[in-house]
Amino acid sequence: MAPSLTIRPLSPADIPTVTEWARREGFAPGAGDVEIYRHTDRQGVWVGCLGSEPVGCIAGVRYNAAYGFIGLFLVVPEHRGKGYGIQLWRQALEHLSDLPTIGLEAAPDRVEDYAGWGFVPASPTTRWRRPGSGASTRPAETGPCLAATWCLVQGEAVPERAVQRFDARREPTPRPHFLRQWLHQPIGTVHALVDRQGACHGFGRLRPCLLKRGEGWRVGPLVADHPAAARALLEGLLQNHPGVVLIDGPGANAQAPPLLRSLGFTPVSSTLRMYRGEVPTASLEEVYGLACLELG
Repeated sequence: MAPSLTIRPLSPADIPTVTEWARREGFAPGAGDVEIYRHTDRQGVWVGCLGSEPVGCIAGVRYNAAYGFIGLFLVVPEHRGKGYGIQLWRQALEHLSDLPTIGLEAAPDRVEDYAGWGFVPASPTTRWRRPGSGASTRPAETGPCLAATWCLVQGEAVPERAVQRFDARREPTPRPHFLRQWLHQPIGTVHALVDRQGACHGFGRLRPCLLKRGEGWRVGPLVADHPAAARALLEGLLQNHPGVVLIDGPGANAQAPPLLRSLGFTPVSSTLRMYRGEVPTASLEEVYGLACLELG
């Protein structure tokens, strides 16, 4: 008989272990990501243990009273096929059971499994990879206004309230707590495009990540109301960041693939966004890069 699994909330001491598991699985976890997941919903990230040994994890994070997201779901290879995954899965679903909408990103071989739990396909997501030096196709302008329309700002100059308002109209649900932490995480670079009235027209973040072999960078979120704005943001983020760069682009945005290809990205894998319950009405047509696959 297999030992009994104990499921408990993720603790700070678990974060290095879970991050390493995610690296080995090819999730390419960003620096500080798991800590942000935990802070977004302290009761929504769990570790499954055999005795004192952690063997799996899952996130079932409540953004608010209307929306939750499941991700970071894995069991270490030597303990798969013993029923521990389904116990973790039920823990996350139970935590989110009162919400009208639950989202996730499904690997191709898991789509049928999730459909059996009531999840329906919404749109594909493509992971894009850019090798090389990280230099952009042309120097990005920072500070001066671009085409007398937008100003590219970064760091403390990024207007958080304007960014929050911009993001809330383009994501499945407002996520102020998560986004505040995401923007202020000290590891990484944040850029935003604002007009002369202070309104936001796009923003993006780049952070270091752990690859299966070595280190790289992940861009996300990348949201803009015009392809030219997305290009300006992405070129600014790519400056002075040598190495592999990853970005997860929603299939609902038809403008994203030509832009990414023009900057040297190529598609390397895909997942499928699925929802259980009410499918969000917000369009992803202006989302060029998701914050992360683990939390949408």
